[in-house]
Amino acid sequence: MDRPFIKMNGLGNDFIIVDARQDGFDPDPGTIRRLAARSGGIGCDQFVVIGRAQEADATVRFWNPDGGEAGACGNATRCVAWRLLEESGGEEVRLETAGGRLRAWRRGPMRVAVDMGRPRLNWRALPLAGPADTLAVPVPEAGDLGAATCLSMGNPHAVFFVASAEAIDVGHLGPRIEASPVFPERVNVGFAVVHDRSHLRLRVWERAAGLTRACGSGACAALVAAVRRGLADPQALVALDGGDLEIAWGVDGHVHMTGDVEIEFEGRLS
Repeated sequence: MDRPFIKMNGLGNDFIIVDARQDGFDPDPGTIRRLAARSGGIGCDQFVVIGRAQEADATVRFWNPDGGEAGACGNATRCVAWRLLEESGGEEVRLETAGGRLRAWRRGPMRVAVDMGRPRLNWRALPLAGPADTLAVPVPEAGDLGAATCLSMGNPHAVFFVASAEAIDVGHLGPRIEASPVFPERVNVGFAVVHDRSHLRLRVWERAAGLTRACGSGACAALVAAVRRGLADPQALVALDGGDLEIAWGVDGHVHMTGDVEIEFEGRLS
């Protein structure tokens, strides 16, 4: 294997991105685990492959570091969109993902907005193990945190509202909640603080990736969950460990996410 790649990040949420539009690439789980490893590999939160599309500018596939494929990754989508926008010189790009078709556009030299689509609020969309009101889902592994507000942004999220994100032992609670039988396909776990109606603080335990500096789909999920609970307005700044994302849940039902992207380096896979 000898393929060029670029390493990028969105607020510290980092990705190995391979452009396979000219030469298809379907990496096996073992290869992804090796390359994504922080020790001995290149290291990343997600491994991303850009491919050809019939009715969009490109397809995008995402894999977690354990080699399992993910349906969505908001920050990686913004990084891919930036690459394609730089290549075309255009202002907008459309991407096909397993979680649906996404639209992204420029908001500055290294700043991209993406339409993440409509949140899916039905228990089957996550999925949950059985029928439940996704506004307040009891999760035994969460202890005294209370019920989670759950939804899918193309991937499953459980959001807990807490008094202090820094006081939560994310490394202990995150994997326990992720693996709860309540979530048969596991779940991304967000711990959110509502400072005021336009300012949230968020830490995320990402499914199969662990504690991450930023999670774009998690920021979208946190804002939607806060609005559903009457805690926030439909547009807010979400502060993550790696920086801030602007999230807006529009009147059309779509969630828009805006933030910066960064190039780290380029190389070749071997």
